[in-house]
Amino acid sequence: MELKELVTQKLKDKFSSINFSFTEYRNELTVSFDKKNIVEVCRFLNDDQDLQFKLCEDVTAVDWARKDNRFTVVYHIFSLKNNFRLSLKADVDESDCAIDTVSSIWKTANWEEREVYDMYGISFNNHHDLRRMYMPEEFEYHPLRKDFPLMGIPGSLPLPKK
Repeated sequence: MELKELVTQKLKDKFSSINFSFTEYRNELTVSFDKKNIVEVCRFLNDDQDLQFKLCEDVTAVDWARKDNRFTVVYHIFSLKNNFRLSLKADVDESDCAIDTVSSIWKTANWEEREVYDMYGISFNNHHDLRRMYMPEEFEYHPLRKDFPLMGIPGSLPLPKK
């Protein structure tokens, strides 16, 4: 059985109540599902003896600039054992702009989630050190949101004097 099929089958078998969406593009598999299941699905993918997704390569987000499900949080995970990359996606609505952290599963998610928080304003519930990385703590905006002006907001951030 090909690994894409194995991942698909194992997720369907283990989580029959979760509505997964599987897509494939350029020989890479993406799995989309509800954000409330992110921790249990990630823990399973990490712990399963056949799959062993032991590395979280990246956590990022997409701002779709729409009313419902404005953001999508994207996790890129990798199985060293199988030399296989998998993308996980979960929509996050602006009205409840938070998702559970996976930093207890993959330590590398710590900084990546902090970056998403800083740039998009998406909070990660139960994150042990959720604070800004690039922008000052008092900065009230999130620069990678589609509604953030290209040239910034005049006066919102003091620039160094020459």
